[in-house]
Amino acid sequence: MRQILNTLYVMTPNAYVHLENDTLRIEVEREKKMQVPLHHIGSVVCFGDVMMSPGAMHRCAEDGRSVVLLDRNGRFKARVEGPVSGNILLRQAQFRKAEDSAFAIDVAKAVIAGKLRNARQVLLRGAREANNADDGAKLSHVADDLAASLRALSVANDLDTVRGVEGEAARNYFEALNHLVRCEARGAFALNGRSRRPPRDRFNALLSFIYALVLNDCRSALESVGLDPQLGYLHAVRPGRAALALDLMEEFRAILADRLALTLINRAQVNAKDFDERPGGAVYLHDDARKTVVVAYQERKHEEVSHPLLETKVPIGLLAQLQARFLARTVRGEMEGYVPFLYK
Repeated sequence: MRQILNTLYVMTPNAYVHLENDTLRIEVEREKKMQVPLHHIGSVVCFGDVMMSPGAMHRCAEDGRSVVLLDRNGRFKARVEGPVSGNILLRQAQFRKAEDSAFAIDVAKAVIAGKLRNARQVLLRGAREANNADDGAKLSHVADDLAASLRALSVANDLDTVRGVEGEAARNYFEALNHLVRCEARGAFALNGRSRRPPRDRFNALLSFIYALVLNDCRSALESVGLDPQLGYLHAVRPGRAALALDLMEEFRAILADRLALTLINRAQVNAKDFDERPGGAVYLHDDARKTVVVAYQERKHEEVSHPLLETKVPIGLLAQLQARFLARTVRGEMEGYVPFLYK
């Protein structure tokens, strides 16, 4: 479980992380706030104005622990790592498969099928639990639309078609998410379509922050099995873009990020006052609210779900690791095709 429960998130502005023997010591204004043994830590994620000593960075790099630098809103800025590791033969196979259009389309269809199927499960569950008949009807209707999208996806024969099916389904899905928010919170957390850079409403700001956490875990999972997170099959390759990590996270968006966002809103763990509205329409989470979200995210990763392929329960935090391994086996030709995680 070391790979899933051991990420150290440092979020307090002006915190200082430094090495003390075999521990990381975190100080704020020269006062110790936390001290964690290195053997408990697999990676360190620093938000905003967090400082880390060269000695701590060097030790993390030597031990194979990644240090990820995000801005205060969760946007990726940099990653500090040691020498490249992993299986070069696997990466060679990954690059060869990227030139195989049939393989790329099959992987892209699989990850989007997982995404749509899991999103549909979230809507169907919401429809069953809806207190309002109109909400239940809307959620059921969009769930039926996603079923139609899955059928259209099955016959898609090129990446543009796959992306087109996904785009239309995503628009319908995000429209339906408003019906999963408790009535009293809908005014403050109306989702006006998906907006990213920057997010234009509170719901989008919350989603963007959680997506950044999921993406970092997916990237780490791919690197841990020896795959290059930059070379994807669904998402186009661009400099600085972790395309394969974006591919992998698709199947986790609804069941991990979206459900967590809805839980935080519906339980009033985040409120309208937890957001800043900036000039130009951008909306971002406050510092304290980000801490609340990170704690909830880590707790969510401890929860267990049934894995249909393994036929056993596993912690949610282990899913990215497992799926990365299945993807590596698919690239090596040990599995006939990639099988996404399907939530029940």
